[in-house]
Amino acid sequence: MTLKDVEMLTRHGENGRLEFKKKANHPDKIIKEVVAFANTRGGQLILGVDDDGTVSGVRNIDGEAFLVEQAIRELVRPVLSYQVEMIPVNAKKGLAIFHIAESTKKPHFVKEASNVRKGTAFVRHNDESVKASREMREIMQRRLKNKDVQFTYGEKERFLMAYLDENSYIGLHEFCQLAKIPKYFASRTLIRLVLANVLDILPQAGKDLYFLKPRKL
Repeated sequence: MTLKDVEMLTRHGENGRLEFKKKANHPDKIIKEVVAFANTRGGQLILGVDDDGTVSGVRNIDGEAFLVEQAIRELVRPVLSYQVEMIPVNAKKGLAIFHIAESTKKPHFVKEASNVRKGTAFVRHNDESVKASREMREIMQRRLKNKDVQFTYGEKERFLMAYLDENSYIGLHEFCQLAKIPKYFASRTLIRLVLANVLDILPQAGKDLYFLKPRKL
């Protein structure tokens, strides 16, 4: 990739597969973007780009990239694969592009510290990296197994289909309240229907949205 390629790439701002940072001041926070790309459709993180998309570069780009790579090694589980590309801007400044593919080992988690196991999974929604819900994490894991999911249309499934015929989407808590069922059963129902390709899920900060998947003609 050339400098001109990067300038064209950043011209329209961040999106679902592109994030840029000026510097690696807080690498422990930056890696949530890397993890979100790996947990979703992949993407590129570019160091040395201003918030407005200006490709200005940064001094000591090797050191900046090292901080991010170190955080990925120490704070991400399971091990995440990526590639780094260095591009000079001028004699003193450069860019580092982290290329992250959609992972076959997702979900990946960002740990709070290198000596703890507990962590938080993130996914990409538009130009944001948001915390993945328990439902989203299970869907990611089970989708990788690529097994057929069977379910029976019971009362709660019929209620859900009827609701979504009249409304664009529904959230977990709305489904619980409207169908008058416990959260556990509502969660299991939504997960099964997503895995069966009846519904799709749109992860968002604070609330996932479930909607009918368009039927193929």
